[in-house]
Amino acid sequence: MIVLASQSASRRALLEAAHVPFEALSPGVDEEAAKDALRADGVDARALADALAELKALKVSRRVPGGLVLGCDQTLSLDDGSMIDKAVDRADAARILRLLSGRVHHLHSAAVIVLNGEPIWRHVERVRMTVRPLSDGFIDTYLARDWDECRWCVGCYRIEGPGAQLFSKVEGSQFAIQGLPLLPLLDFLRVRGVLAA
Repeated sequence: MIVLASQSASRRALLEAAHVPFEALSPGVDEEAAKDALRADGVDARALADALAELKALKVSRRVPGGLVLGCDQTLSLDDGSMIDKAVDRADAARILRLLSGRVHHLHSAAVIVLNGEPIWRHVERVRMTVRPLSDGFIDTYLARDWDECRWCVGCYRIEGPGAQLFSKVEGSQFAIQGLPLLPLLDFLRVRGVLAA
């Protein structure tokens, strides 16, 4: 069994669907403070996702000695390197979607496994996402329909739901879009004997 340092419904669903035995614990990390500190050090989107995933896993690892703790995080960057955070409210979500409209962005999906306070495995996967041009009417309708679900997602979309309609092209793993580089994780868990080879 592994311990997922997250309460993310999407990540839990991915692990359940893949029949990975796990329990989920909240990491209790102040993500905003951690992001601010890392950004002040000039960390890019990929490194930020990796560092936050490690921080979450380390925090939970203190509570489960001997347990394999999986920390995850995801960041979104534009081609110019600027990053976009989760929306603070529905008006901010509309602003973010207008910003992404007709543009390419990248999702960086990181996973880190910690054992007894030491990282023993990590993987960061990047997905290239092309958002089709979105009308204001579409954005308003989309947010009216899916706000309660997509509000928790960086980029304001769930690719497994109505958010699929935002895109004209996706290059990369759908698992990574949903917040977990699942296939590399499954390989690692087979090597560790958590899953049958």
